[in-house]
Amino acid sequence: MGMIGGGSNAFIGAIHRLATNMDGLIELSCGAFSSNPDTSRESGRALLLPENRIYASYEDMIVNERSLPENERMDFVSIVTPNFAHIDPALTALNNGFHVVIEKPMTFTLDEAKQLQQKVKDTGLLLALTHTYAGYPMVKQARSMVQDGTIGKVRKIYVEYPQGWLSTLSEKEGNAQAAWRTDPKRSGKSGAMGDIGTHAAHLAEYVSGLKITELCADLNIVVPGRALDDDGAVLLRFDNGATGVLMATQIAAGEENALKLRVYGEKGSIEWQQMEPNTLLVKWLDQPTQVYRAGQGYLSSFAKFNTRTPGGHPEGYIEAFANIYRCFAHTLNARLEGTTPTPEMLDYPGVEEGVRGMAFIENVVASSNSSQKWTSFKI
Repeated sequence: MGMIGGGSNAFIGAIHRLATNMDGLIELSCGAFSSNPDTSRESGRALLLPENRIYASYEDMIVNERSLPENERMDFVSIVTPNFAHIDPALTALNNGFHVVIEKPMTFTLDEAKQLQQKVKDTGLLLALTHTYAGYPMVKQARSMVQDGTIGKVRKIYVEYPQGWLSTLSEKEGNAQAAWRTDPKRSGKSGAMGDIGTHAAHLAEYVSGLKITELCADLNIVVPGRALDDDGAVLLRFDNGATGVLMATQIAAGEENALKLRVYGEKGSIEWQQMEPNTLLVKWLDQPTQVYRAGQGYLSSFAKFNTRTPGGHPEGYIEAFANIYRCFAHTLNARLEGTTPTPEMLDYPGVEEGVRGMAFIENVVASSNSSQKWTSFKI
């Protein structure tokens, strides 16, 4: 793997590197860790990379790696830059024959996402999108149970993602993470809904297997002086007739990362919370509630494939990240070796989910700005 972004002062770069180290399938071989060449060099040295594999820019990295013998060059790039700096390195990597792993949201605009989607189609290369929460074992279990009809036809979906870390004007107080996420020039046209609302929307679609077809959104700027929304709610309609509610806010004082999903079917429902990730509640119309736990033999093959530890040992955020990388690595290895990956290996978010994520942002902002009650989900 080569990494673009994620230098010594970047939170998410370290998370990605920890995740890739977990299974022994991926080696960090090179990087362009910052737009500042000195920062990139210092970061690469701290990661014990050889001097000739630490690059001053992603352009230099991709060109130089392409010139290396096939058994020495990187196999793929991981792009962990802010939103506005996704599209160019992704296109450059694909144009030079390198597969891509990329942070979400996938691009800065929907048009860029479509451009990237076409490039992936034209090149036939792989692209993985790090929608982290799809990597949790019990999210895999929830998806499997909905797919096999355990709870019956889905009728209602509630998904909420409250955070409290932007309850004050942190972007003006030296918080680097807040500064770029609340800056329209670097983050895009949405704040909270683009940052965490996209996670909630993806989780709802991933677990239910349904697609959003219509929505009615209300976005708010609660903290005075902020440029982008820090709070919002969206009514949803899905392609099977089910309805839903999505809430994403970053001004819920006291909340950490309280992502929660509930999917209600004709016969029962499932409930999962990110802060209790090893537990899945299965509630029945006419029976007692069941508690499913990670690491148990009764789980689906998809949940088992993404579980590393025996029951009772928490599998958390970094492990979920690692599961996406592991599935991607197995899929890439299968391609390199001429074998067929299993369905479990192929179960990671890709470019299609990236396009839908950008479409979600565009449609939510358009709906919030419109006087129309319901708007179609357009891509």
